[in-house]
Amino acid sequence: MAKAQALLPSLLALSLPLFGQNLPEKFKDNRAAWEENLAKGVSAPVRKATEAVLAQDGPAVNPSDYNAMHAMVAVMSLAARSCVLEGAWEDAVAHLQKAARTAADNVAAAEGTFGRIRHQHDENLKTWRAEAAKLDQRLADMDTLGGLTSDQIKTRTQIRAQLDEYRNAIASSERSLREIDTLTEQLRKEQEVYAASLAEWQGFLAKEKADVARKGSVEAYVADKLEQVKGDDAKPVPERLAYARRLLQLDPENAGCRRLLNGLMGKDDDPPAPKPKAKAAPRKKRKARARG
Repeated sequence: MAKAQALLPSLLALSLPLFGQNLPEKFKDNRAAWEENLAKGVSAPVRKATEAVLAQDGPAVNPSDYNAMHAMVAVMSLAARSCVLEGAWEDAVAHLQKAARTAADNVAAAEGTFGRIRHQHDENLKTWRAEAAKLDQRLADMDTLGGLTSDQIKTRTQIRAQLDEYRNAIASSERSLREIDTLTEQLRKEQEVYAASLAEWQGFLAKEKADVARKGSVEAYVADKLEQVKGDDAKPVPERLAYARRLLQLDPENAGCRRLLNGLMGKDDDPPAPKPKAKAAPRKKRKARARG
């Protein structure tokens, strides 16, 4: 960590419309509060809540429901971010592994479903465009006639109404295809983001392990990194909190890490243990004066 630059790899998330039951609804209802806590550097309640949602509602998510799967990936991301903030980076990587795998599964399932829907739209579009072309030609032929009988005028009106129906159906299918393409692109992007974030964090932990080995001990590594983190006060507080907690997790006996963490959290340093009160010296008894 060269002067604590780029303290932490990024955790990115995409935003898709969410609806459904249980897990998606819980994510939708709680996302703002979770994000607010993480922005303040408060991680424990977010981790507890997101991991509880994943444990309780995750198994019931339908793999073919791309919205529910997307919501689950988003909750996994928040769980990972809370672990990062706690300094539990191995746990964050475990959540990212699940998020990356779930995002990949979501793309595969969605492409299969969307592929069938796309095929049906394509077949319908071929039929409707061909029929619309025929009706256009019939109207063009009727326009060449000098004068139209009442029956011909009625027929032309019917043709135009039918042509409007085909055109509306064509426009609707084309919109659906565009929506499918947009959703597929978003889901693919989400898969790429989490795969990249996972690789970045795995590399980050591998580098940390190598740096510890070069320093010869965890204590030496923490002492060195602590000075860098203390000196880099331009970084956002949550990022510095994450690193301070990480260093304290690696070396729980490091008093400097504890002081830095307390300072970032706006807490006083741990007060020293009270000294035992000295025992009062026994009072000497006065000798009674002899009376004359």
